[in-house]
Amino acid sequence: MKRNRFFYLGMLIFGQLALAQKQPMTLMECVTMALEKNITIKQSELRYQDAEINKSDAKGNFLPSVNAQASHSWNIGLNQDITRGTLENQTTQFTSMGASVNMNIFNGFRNFNQLHRANLSLLASQYQLEDMKDDVQLMVANAYLQILFNIEILAVQKAQLEISQQDAERTQQMIEAGTMVKYDLLEIEATIAAQEQSVILAENNLRLSKINLAQMLLITDYENFDVVTMDIDAPMGQILFQKPKDIFEKALTHRNDIKLSITNISIAERDIDLAKGSLQPSLSAYYGYNTRVSYADRLIGNGAFSEVPIGFVSTTRDQVLRTVEGTDVVGPIPFGTQFDRNAGHNIGLRINIPIFNGNSARNNVERSRVNLLRSQNQFEQDKLNLETTINQAFNDAQGAFKFYEAAEKTVLARKRAYEDAINRYEAGVMNTFDFSQIKQRYETAASDVVRAKFDYIFKIKVLEFYFGITISL
Repeated sequence: MKRNRFFYLGMLIFGQLALAQKQPMTLMECVTMALEKNITIKQSELRYQDAEINKSDAKGNFLPSVNAQASHSWNIGLNQDITRGTLENQTTQFTSMGASVNMNIFNGFRNFNQLHRANLSLLASQYQLEDMKDDVQLMVANAYLQILFNIEILAVQKAQLEISQQDAERTQQMIEAGTMVKYDLLEIEATIAAQEQSVILAENNLRLSKINLAQMLLITDYENFDVVTMDIDAPMGQILFQKPKDIFEKALTHRNDIKLSITNISIAERDIDLAKGSLQPSLSAYYGYNTRVSYADRLIGNGAFSEVPIGFVSTTRDQVLRTVEGTDVVGPIPFGTQFDRNAGHNIGLRINIPIFNGNSARNNVERSRVNLLRSQNQFEQDKLNLETTINQAFNDAQGAFKFYEAAEKTVLARKRAYEDAINRYEAGVMNTFDFSQIKQRYETAASDVVRAKFDYIFKIKVLEFYFGITISL
């Protein structure tokens, strides 16, 4: 009983490991993993976090700055002993502490402009991140389609190899029947060898395409990586009924690279306002508080009075006396009492009026204006690049569709020619060389139609992506 329990447990674990080792992935799963793992996207996410921190800094500029300080000092050296009235080497201690508050009241609206700029920079970082994700999605979709293309090419090569092997068997039977000679079989065997090489090449291309996609997903276990195999029909291509101008206008409304260019113009405009703010006066308020505490002993009156001679009258020589209260040495005044008694406050306003600073402030304004023109030119260039890319993608998609239609017609014609050649070959009215030539043309046409189909699919998906349609198969 225990042995059976371990057996079933082992089979369960083995099955789970096998499932975990090779679980085919869909296109959406690959895209999701790429967006999560792509290092460039992670770097862009960090830049977005930096922009959030900069926004927090801009908000903090509206708050006052508060600082506190404290010090404790020891004075070591020659000091007067208040109990004896003599100079002695002593150590005295003092504590001082304080706090200050500073707040900007007006600084040329730089705080408001800085906050507005921080919001725009955060938005620009978001657009940059989303634009990078768009690029990654296209790359993953292309790599995924390349795998499916190589799968179909491999299937075509294997099917052609199987047909050639059937031709070899048919030729062998005809040789045995005396209707053909051995040379005819050698020609077909050479064709089989060439097709076996094509199968090996197709298998290698399929393996390389899987490795390429796995590397995009940062998967190191290439051998156990696979995608979901599916039969993909060429789409109807409804996007081709749109005009390139309409696709371009639609792309302007949702493309993140265009949004980024527009946001950069707004940032440049805000930079001009920031630079102008340095030409205006600034006003700030400040408040300070300080106090100090001494730890030295002190003399206080004890209520006992005595008369102490202080001199003589010059004319009568009578002694002059002064009543003096006796003193006792006691410790320092309590800390809290000194803290309140010695407290001091200072409050005021500070104004700073820029008069001349070597034209650096005005040059910063001009520099910001130049940067605005640069951002505007970049926006126009980005629009031009987008329009050019869409026009080219539209023409490529149209051309790919026509090429695919022609390839389908070609493969049908080549197939009929091959089927007719089989009948003529079996009837003995066609030699092996001519039969092999017709078969090779059919094989080439079969491969071309697969290549044309996937080329058309990808170009349609690219065009749809520019139109705002999510990539899917």
